[in-house]
Amino acid sequence: MKVTYFIIHTIAYLISLLPLWVLYRVSDGIYHLVYHIAKYRRPLVRKHLKDSFPEKNDAEITRIEKGFYSWFCDYIVETVKLFSMSERQIRRRMTFKGTEEINRCIAEGQSCGVLLGHYCNWEWITSLPLWVSPEAQCAQIYHVLENKSFDTLLLNLRQRFGAECIPMAETLRRIVHYKQENRPIVIGYISDQVPFWNNIHHWLDFLNHDTPVLTGTEKLIRASGEAAFYADVRRTRRGHYECEFIPMARHPEKTEQWQLTDTYFALLEKSIRRDPECYLWTHNRWKRTHEEFNKRYDKDTGKVFLGDLRKLDEWKAKNKK
Repeated sequence: MKVTYFIIHTIAYLISLLPLWVLYRVSDGIYHLVYHIAKYRRPLVRKHLKDSFPEKNDAEITRIEKGFYSWFCDYIVETVKLFSMSERQIRRRMTFKGTEEINRCIAEGQSCGVLLGHYCNWEWITSLPLWVSPEAQCAQIYHVLENKSFDTLLLNLRQRFGAECIPMAETLRRIVHYKQENRPIVIGYISDQVPFWNNIHHWLDFLNHDTPVLTGTEKLIRASGEAAFYADVRRTRRGHYECEFIPMARHPEKTEQWQLTDTYFALLEKSIRRDPECYLWTHNRWKRTHEEFNKRYDKDTGKVFLGDLRKLDEWKAKNKK
């Protein structure tokens, strides 16, 4: 594993030393390969765009589709560039607004939860520690990769500027740890993933879809008393992003159930509609339907069937015994 990691890291680091204008020429070549030749997930992306924007004609959908693949290839080379970017470079290319309110919360000893989506360059947002009070620990929740070499590679990349990566399974334990140390944290939650069948508790309209959404983020933020912010990211020009922190609730524990989740998705949709090219349309966000959930859900027991639907009747029969 160490040898594999060393080889991958060395190659990525050497590539990252190229100027961004050169990497963007590489991105243009990757775009041609991915979009025109491999046609990577194009039917899925086209379906998502048509379903999300029924008011747009075919020409507009095609323009967004091409723009998305161009941005997606930029995101790849920009992530590689992060291996060697200096603090000065990342400060110039990834700027933050609204940090005053976050620093105010930190000064008062309150932690902050930042909700964001797979929109624009979420990897560069790991440079947030350069912009907020050093009294707080910046962190982000992440999914542990099965491939140990790539997992270590991404961990080192995302922690370069002082942020801590917290495995999803350890989130609560780490929050409690910092609370016991009386150290505020600013923790990022990418919350637009698809929940597992047994974790679906709330549905809402998101981009013209009946969408099951993660509710664990809201539960954590409410339980820990974090001030909630939405990270409104926009690409100002190629290779330059701006993130504005929009306050959602200073005391989320006092809000109605799912209010924070509903507000987050409304804000995320607003960002996406502003510039739809920068959302991760290749992600199969709507693969779980309400219709199938209703089939899997047993009202009598409150359990959800997780297996092959062909065995559903057998499962229901066992539950009734």
